Amino acid sequence: MTTQERAYLAGIIDGEGTITLSSAHGNETSSPKVSVANNSLQLMQWIKTKTGSGVLSQRGKREPQHGTQYVLDISNNAALNLLAELKQYLIIKKTHAELLLSRYKAVTPRNGRYTAEMSLQKKRLVEEIRLLNRISRKGT
Repeated sequence: MTTQERAYLAGIIDGEGTITLSSAHGNETSSPKVSVANNSLQLMQWIKTKTGSGVLSQRGKREPQHGTQYVLDISNNAALNLLAELKQYLIIKKTHAELLLSRYKAVTPRNGRYTAEMSLQKKRLVEEIRLLNRISRKGT
């Protein structure tokens, strides 16, 4: 991506995206996810092409007057790599990115075998990210 494209994508993530830790199933540990939602399929396809990753899905209309919403989810190492590439351009969600980039790998064993301490640290990281998301949604 060019510098302009990185800055533009960071702005989209700041405004319409989410940086979080989530799990697809209740028994899984949480993993990094960058998610962007928008009504423009063209924009979502552009982001997917530029990042080279992600799963693009379509959500149904919540109200008849609403447009179709598209969601691009980028997970795991692809999400971390994207955050590393965009971190310097993020404003609102820069703290989210820095937190994940600095701590996620340290609390996630490659073999999936968590010690009690690692599980506790990972749980704390999930709570910190969720708190940041609540705060950023409120606009403070």
